[in-house]
Amino acid sequence: MAGIRKLGALAAGALAALAVGCHPFGMGIFTPVPVQPWVAERMEQKYTPAAGDITPIMPPIRDGYPLPLCEDPPGDHEILRIFKLRRGVPYVYEQFFDDVVFIKNRLKDTIDPPRFFPLVGMAQLHHCHWEVVIKYTETQQSDWPFPTYIKRHRTEVVYIDKDHLHLYVGPNPDMQRQILQEMTKYGG
Repeated sequence: MAGIRKLGALAAGALAALAVGCHPFGMGIFTPVPVQPWVAERMEQKYTPAAGDITPIMPPIRDGYPLPLCEDPPGDHEILRIFKLRRGVPYVYEQFFDDVVFIKNRLKDTIDPPRFFPLVGMAQLHHCHWEVVIKYTETQQSDWPFPTYIKRHRTEVVYIDKDHLHLYVGPNPDMQRQILQEMTKYGG
C-alpha cells in the first residue's frame, strides 16, 4: 500500500511539474509548429492547376480574311511562374528581386497545314513562340555567420510557346460561318 502511495505521489508531482513553466509540449496537441514561409507557396503551386497548360481551340480560319496573328504576349504572372524565383533560408541566406522589367519579343508566328488531332479532329496548329528578356536587380543577403549584402544587375531569357489550334472544316464558307457562330456567338 505504501508503494502505491509513493507511486501516486510521484505521478502527481510529475504532472504538476509538466503543467507549469515553459516547455515545448505544454499545450499538448495544440502546440504551434513553426512553418517556413515558402511552404504555403509550394503547396499552392503543387495543388493549383495552371490554366496555361491547356491548348486552346479557336474557331476556323475563314477564307478571304487575313490570317490571325499572335497578338497576345505572355502575361507577367505566366512569366514569373516559368521563371523560378529562388528565395533561400530566412535569416540565413535570402534573395530579393527588385526593379523587374519584361521585354517580350515574338519569334515565330506560323500556321501549319490541317491535320488530324486526337479528341479534336481536323485542325491547324498555330505556332506562337515568344522570347522574354527579364532584367532585374538581385539582392543577396546573409545574416549568418557574418552579415553580407550584395546587389547585382541580372538579365535572364525565357522562351515561351503559346501554341493553339484552329478547327478546320474545309473550304466551304457556309460551314466556316456556322462553326464560327457556334463557337463565338458572333455571326460575322
